[in-house]
Amino acid sequence: MTVTSTSPATRDPRPRAGTAPYRRTVIALVAAAVATFAQLWSVQPILPAIATGFDTSAGQAALTVSLATGGLAGFTLIWSGAADRIGRARVIAISLLLAIALGAAIPFTTELWTLLVLRTLQGAALGGVSAAAVAYLAEEIHPRDAPKATGLYIAGNPLGGMGGRLLAGFAAEHGGWQWGVAANTILGLAALLVFVLVLPRHKSGAPARRTASDDGLSMGARLKAAMTTRGLIPMYAQALLLMGAFMAVYNVLGFRLTDQPFGLSQAAASLLFLSYTAGMLGSAMAGSATLRWGRYGVLTTATLLLLVGLGGLFTTSVWLLLATLLLLTFAFFCAHATASAWVGSQAVTGRAQATAVYTLAYYLGASLFGWLGGVVYDAVGWNGTVVLALGLTVLAGLFALRLRKLPAPAPVTRTF
Repeated sequence: MTVTSTSPATRDPRPRAGTAPYRRTVIALVAAAVATFAQLWSVQPILPAIATGFDTSAGQAALTVSLATGGLAGFTLIWSGAADRIGRARVIAISLLLAIALGAAIPFTTELWTLLVLRTLQGAALGGVSAAAVAYLAEEIHPRDAPKATGLYIAGNPLGGMGGRLLAGFAAEHGGWQWGVAANTILGLAALLVFVLVLPRHKSGAPARRTASDDGLSMGARLKAAMTTRGLIPMYAQALLLMGAFMAVYNVLGFRLTDQPFGLSQAAASLLFLSYTAGMLGSAMAGSATLRWGRYGVLTTATLLLLVGLGGLFTTSVWLLLATLLLLTFAFFCAHATASAWVGSQAVTGRAQATAVYTLAYYLGASLFGWLGGVVYDAVGWNGTVVLALGLTVLAGLFALRLRKLPAPAPVTRTF
């Protein structure tokens, strides 16, 4: 007798692309990304104004970015543990609320050390979104559509980053760096309201699901799995090194643009952050591209394009520089979306901890190498910073070689 059975993919009740719950989930998570990255990067385009206001160097001013990303990196594992206990959606909402409260205090600072402390705490608060969002999508969206949803969420990163940078640049031009920060705090509050109102509610009111293989495991066991599962370490290396290269360049871009040979105003220099539109495109395309060419193929191609883009940064033409920024931003976010989604699917056990470690590596790279890019700029100029970024990208490509023949993880039985 032949028994027919429905495949697990068919039985899976999680929302598919095109359905209302899928759209609402993606919109809510994109809003959370906008709130996060608008606030995180709000000071980056106005670093020259901060340096002038506090009478400090480019390297010291860049600490307002590096300490925020460092705080975010340092608290991702703590937030991931909280997400396992109280639910990922709750952690995202709490994280944003805390960051907005801290952001409201920043414009009133009169000492550099106070600004640095508040930025560190704000970054630590924002860690909850980065620690929980990708794991939430991996668990709440149908596995076939989770890479696409993750790519769209990652597209919210450059959307928030670009919007926050432009908003800060224009506000600072008219009212000083304080207005640049305040404008992004208001944007973060509006995006938080969208997240709370749009995200679908679980009927049971229970926290977001964990994988069945996590049941009964301690935090230490889940973290161990996140560090020992095959392929995850090279993926973390992508986050550390590629983000480091990207931030080394972008942290000193404002100084480069307002200095000779460009000599742009603060507002005009901020316009070049429109290159982040290419990052939105790269993130959104990454999920579909991996279905056609595979994750390794997309990651390798994006890394090569990133090298080409970095090579073009030696130009003294503002139009060629803009074209180069478009290419390297597209390539970086394509690589980031691919690696981030890959971690979410590869980490069958300890998924929240794996995404948290990826996030930690990502922002550790931003913090360490973003600061180092400023130090190199102060010492030897723009070309030295670009060479640093090229070296980090080459090293990331070498680590990625270990992912060439990485097998897909075994499926895990889920219960609802």
